[in-house]
Amino acid sequence: MAKILVVDDEQAILELLIFNIQQAGYEAMAATDGFAAIDKALEEKPDLIVLDIMLPGIDGFEVCRRIRAVPNLQEIPIIFLSAKAEEFDKVIGLELGADDYVTKPFSPRELVARIKANLRRLAAEKAMLEQEEIHIGPFIIKPLNYEVLKDGVVLDLNPKEFELFKVLVNNKGKVLKRSYLLNKIWGYDGYADPRTVDVHICRLRQKIETDPGNPEYIETVRGLGYRFNNRIIKQVSATFYKR
Repeated sequence: MAKILVVDDEQAILELLIFNIQQAGYEAMAATDGFAAIDKALEEKPDLIVLDIMLPGIDGFEVCRRIRAVPNLQEIPIIFLSAKAEEFDKVIGLELGADDYVTKPFSPRELVARIKANLRRLAAEKAMLEQEEIHIGPFIIKPLNYEVLKDGVVLDLNPKEFELFKVLVNNKGKVLKRSYLLNKIWGYDGYADPRTVDVHICRLRQKIETDPGNPEYIETVRGLGYRFNNRIIKQVSATFYKR
């Protein structure tokens, strides 16, 4: 049974969340401030965290940052649940490493759907670790180690960026819509903001592209989505073999 840590300082919301999570068949545990949330995460190692932003002690952003700094907690999915509905706050949350962002007021049914989607995605990621290495152009993808190397140098990708890069490479030359990427990587497409994909693509380009402002490998196809540029890979490979 998956363990879900719920962090919120409003008792009524906390009880509502716990009830719906338990009804969905999961084990629920609670924390009402930022420091307690970190302690609980370290002690229980939950399978997923639902995290409010405006908390006593330290806020949810700082809780997320500290959890992501702990090696054995880095892959735990974090869903922000907050009254902060501005795009700026959502982008900050995603930049800090959160997997999802739900605004209050919220639908308990929708939140449970997102929890299920993130847990499915995590299970799929674990299964993916058994796959073999992928060599393409200057890149080596090592699923077993969750690593991507470019010209022999390990790139600093978080789990979402790694999975996004791998999906793009496995579909090289094909245009992948944002809705497809949301469903494939995050496990849903009906409730999510497409900005989630855009933020992660931007971060990924910063790490794999020589000039992120003029990307060679991950192309934007206006009005549709993104494509891994197979043409540049062929050019790079051709140059390599001529040496």
